[in-house]
Amino acid sequence: MDAMTVVLTRRSVQTLIELAPNDAEFAYLLGGAAAAPDHGSLRPWRWVPLRGTDRETLGARLATDVPPEQQEQIVRKVLRAPLMAALVFASTPGHKIPEWKQLAAASFMAYGLMLLLHARGYGRIWRTGRLCESRAVRELLGLAPTERLLGSLDVGTPDGAKPPVRRSTGDIADRVSVFAPTTAMHQPA
Repeated sequence: MDAMTVVLTRRSVQTLIELAPNDAEFAYLLGGAAAAPDHGSLRPWRWVPLRGTDRETLGARLATDVPPEQQEQIVRKVLRAPLMAALVFASTPGHKIPEWKQLAAASFMAYGLMLLLHARGYGRIWRTGRLCESRAVRELLGLAPTERLLGSLDVGTPDGAKPPVRRSTGDIADRVSVFAPTTAMHQPA
């Protein structure tokens, strides 16, 4: 698949089954994604891959944050894919590279990983919500006070062999501005 096809056919996939990349393949793809723009080469992120009973442990911890009648549903949600990879934003506070640039680097890397997974035939979906706000999950994943959980990437094989549909790029003319300095900028004070 050429790069434009990868970008234009990437979609979130709700139903994911085995197979997912093993640890070695995940690390290989992450190595490629880590080549994303990263001012200062800080790599202000880390991944926590969860498989098997690790997901159940996380689900049980996440369920402690909700009323009893919702707990079973929360536990089931973390079992929706064979691999749940949590993305931790691990910025370097006080660094000359501002936090917003560090967050952009983590975001670029995550999107690159999504594209690489898609190119390999894996389905994936980015999840946020309750997971990112849970103190119990922060504790379970060992987040430092300066770290934030940005979300998780559920990864597996798409259930159902629908070929990816290529998106239309649409008209983006209204999203590009022509540079036209005003004469007021050049007026002496």
